[in-house]
Amino acid sequence: MKRIIFLFVLAAAFFAASCNQAEKPYVIVVSLDAFRWDYCDLYDTPNLNKIVERGVKVDSVKSSFPTVTFPNHYSMATGLYPNNHGIVNNKFYAPDLNLEYTIADYVAMENSDFWQGEPIWVTAETQGMNTAAFFWVGSETKIKGIYPDFWQKYNEPLPLTQRTDTIIKWLQLPEAVRPHLIMWYFHEPDAVGHRFGPVSPKTGAMVCLLDSIMGDFMDKLSRLPMADKINVIITADHGMAELSPGRVLCLDDYIRAEWLERAYLGATSLLYTKPEHREQVYENLQKTPHVTAYKREEMPERFHYGSNPRIGDIVLVADCGWSVVRKGGVLSQKGAHGYDNICADMKMIFFAYGPAFKKNYVQSEIANVDLYNLIAHILKLKPAPNDGDFERVRDMLREYV
Repeated sequence: MKRIIFLFVLAAAFFAASCNQAEKPYVIVVSLDAFRWDYCDLYDTPNLNKIVERGVKVDSVKSSFPTVTFPNHYSMATGLYPNNHGIVNNKFYAPDLNLEYTIADYVAMENSDFWQGEPIWVTAETQGMNTAAFFWVGSETKIKGIYPDFWQKYNEPLPLTQRTDTIIKWLQLPEAVRPHLIMWYFHEPDAVGHRFGPVSPKTGAMVCLLDSIMGDFMDKLSRLPMADKINVIITADHGMAELSPGRVLCLDDYIRAEWLERAYLGATSLLYTKPEHREQVYENLQKTPHVTAYKREEMPERFHYGSNPRIGDIVLVADCGWSVVRKGGVLSQKGAHGYDNICADMKMIFFAYGPAFKKNYVQSEIANVDLYNLIAHILKLKPAPNDGDFERVRDMLREYV
């Protein structure tokens, strides 16, 4: 008898949870890595362009600094600037952990001690909502003891056209387990943009392919029984700038290698100096052309960057389109990102449609840290503390007409 009562109570709780989730809308966020804000003007993107008629377009989205993939995807997920969520670059040294973080190191990536803040899937899970993530940065790590209900280990060779089917299958699961929040990442057109540059036939072909994939995805979504409850956001993490062999700076021409403990070079370089040489490194780099050097604690406020000890002693920001290398280094790419986030080439797309959004609405600019609050509001979730500003995004929502 006790067993029967227990099963009845369990079934009733399962049914109640299912009904409670069924009342909530859906949000699907798609990130097309390095899809620059003007690619829809440069290349043929009929499917993305159609979203403007049925939803919202933002002319440009401001990336968080530094404008690289891992910090920005985690900023989009948490609403926190990289300074505040701890993933301060694609590569860095964490003195609080005495560990190095690089995006190619899965041991580091799966170490939850690196990841601070609360990603939106954790917010949703703790409030009774099922979630899923397809290759989204941070989703392969158990953050605050929680994974998304469904997630994929990163597998870049998986054909782009096959990924849509997984999302659709998740949305066809029984209501009790079906995710209402899905975060979905594509590594293109970033990879092709690095190799061939942002303005090239190869990049144009990839942009057109992605537009076609998004068109097919939106068509499949429209056939689902709950299509009228699904909100779709298509955005990116940063843009892409054109590189040139004539715009390369060798760091070793200006400072000595032995003055540094370690260095992670890029459009934004993090330099960890030996204490006795910090002032010399800074003074030399102040006089170096085509870069701007900042002491960590003297970063301008607009960067929202500089108080986290994981950031190097010196932050070196190259002029947009310039490359920083070590002695013997050569320029192997035609496109790059990571520059100052006020650089127009670092801005990216934002399209959205669904029952929560206005139709045929264009907004000038938002910051990518605002995405967390936007998702939380649509899904009726109580947000964790964050750096975003809901006021910057509220006018795109239908309820505020």
